[in-house]
Amino acid sequence: MADRPQALRASILTVSDSVASGGADDLSGPAIADRISGHHWIVLERQVCADGISEVTPALRQLLESGPDLILTTGGTGFGPRDLTPEATAPLLERSAPGVAEAIRASSAKGVFSRGVAGTVGSTLIINLPGSPVGALESLDAVIGAIPHITTLLNGGSPHPR
Repeated sequence: MADRPQALRASILTVSDSVASGGADDLSGPAIADRISGHHWIVLERQVCADGISEVTPALRQLLESGPDLILTTGGTGFGPRDLTPEATAPLLERSAPGVAEAIRASSAKGVFSRGVAGTVGSTLIINLPGSPVGALESLDAVIGAIPHITTLLNGGSPHPR
């Protein structure tokens, strides 16, 4: 099979009670969209949902329907009582990608506060990022170079490009 074109198709899910209720602006979702657009990736969709498993799981399922190469979540990865994005994501994953989550945790001094997970559903890579704009971008930057290769492999591309 031929390797995938460079333009990855990504969806972004902001997980935040305050943003979902209209009590705060979404700062992380747009920051992530700007960062990946700078890599010439296509943002298919941006959604917002409240914290909690019963909100995040259906939102992820809906995003998966459009067949993105990548879903980035932002928020709900900390230790607060409603920070349940990893618990909502993990049951959907067919294969985990612990190295991605470990790289994120190792990327900054505050990385130890992230409980985010990463893995695949079909040919889609899902990565949980922290909710703050700075944390989300630092975490994304830690793994952004590996994402095109991972998605190429998920779609049957060569593990050893020429």
